[in-house]
Amino acid sequence: MAQSSVIGPVTGSTRGWTARPGADRLLRAVWRAALAMLVLMVLFLAWLVAVGELYDPGSDFGYNLGLAGGLLMLSLLAYPLRKRVRGLERLGRMEHWFRFHMVAGIGGPILVLFHSTFRTGSMNGTVALYAMILVACSGVVGRFLYRHVHKGLSGRHQTLSEVQAQLRKSTESLRVVFMIRPDLEARLHAFEAEATRPIGSVVMRAWRFATLRARSRVLGRQIRRDAKSALMQIERRSKSTRRQLGYRRAARQIDAFLDAAVDVAHLAIWERLFSLWHVVHVPFLYLLVVSAVAHVVAVHMY
Repeated sequence: MAQSSVIGPVTGSTRGWTARPGADRLLRAVWRAALAMLVLMVLFLAWLVAVGELYDPGSDFGYNLGLAGGLLMLSLLAYPLRKRVRGLERLGRMEHWFRFHMVAGIGGPILVLFHSTFRTGSMNGTVALYAMILVACSGVVGRFLYRHVHKGLSGRHQTLSEVQAQLRKSTESLRVVFMIRPDLEARLHAFEAEATRPIGSVVMRAWRFATLRARSRVLGRQIRRDAKSALMQIERRSKSTRRQLGYRRAARQIDAFLDAAVDVAHLAIWERLFSLWHVVHVPFLYLLVVSAVAHVVAVHMY
């Protein structure tokens, strides 16, 4: 009787569940391959421009490349305006603005680099070029931090209560696994408690922050192995299949729980790093605007 009470919920909870279709994985692989080919093509064109002297920065073609790149970088200011000016809310969703912000933040510097033919011939041009590279690199770092404190590309800040709700949801999803192996629940919650335990030492907090994700991966492999072993034992007893018992689903739920636990522990630190990044990024942006204006004025005056 006890055995059927375990098997019943497991098979019932996973009935109708299907793995991610192979077509989705294929599309992701094709997208990554296309992106890699695009990067290689841009690098090859950059090499041709740098060594081949195909055009001069002051030629019509070079000038228009610089103009297009400068306008794209100027358009980067539209995204913060869209976030702060209420009257612009009707002009589209934030995620579309952010996608444009990312494309312009990559495309603008690339066009300016091609405009310069990867050389610097004047002091103002050198300052403008390196200011642009600094802002572009800062933007890459900001994008990395952004994804840890916002939900998707919508621009909405992710709160601690939302992350904790994800953790509770993952816990509820694992009830079936806990019925089979109660010790797994204790191990998962022990990791959660250790991840969120207050630590006074700055060095220890930094070490936990740097290693917590890797430790969750190690623990996840161990718990998935133990859950798989338990499910296989029930499979042999009930003559069922592992697909019906939902090992793959359980593995995904275990990973989701551990990821949510790490996110809860890391969110405050990511928020702090993101705010510090803003303090550094804004002066870089002002430096870029001033140096770019000075470069344009010098080009047209001399």
